[in-house]
Amino acid sequence: MLDQEQTEIRLEYAKLKQDHADFDAAIDAMIAMGCDPLQIQRMKKKKLAFKDRIKNLEDKIIPDIIA
Repeated sequence: MLDQEQTEIRLEYAKLKQDHADFDAAIDAMIAMGCDPLQIQRMKKKKLAFKDRIKNLEDKIIPDIIA
C-alpha cells in the first residue's frame, strides 16, 4: 500500500472515530432528554454503521499476519 493511501485511510479512520464519539454523546443526550425512542434507535443504527466502517479501515491499516 502506498504511503499516500495509508495516510488517507488513517485520516478517514480518525474522522470516523470522532464522528462515532459525537454520535455516542448525542445519543446519551437524547436519552437524558427523553427523546423519541425511534429517533434514538435510528441514531444507534447510524453509530453502528460508523463502527463497521471503522473496523474495515482497521483491517486495512493492520495487516493480517498469519504466524
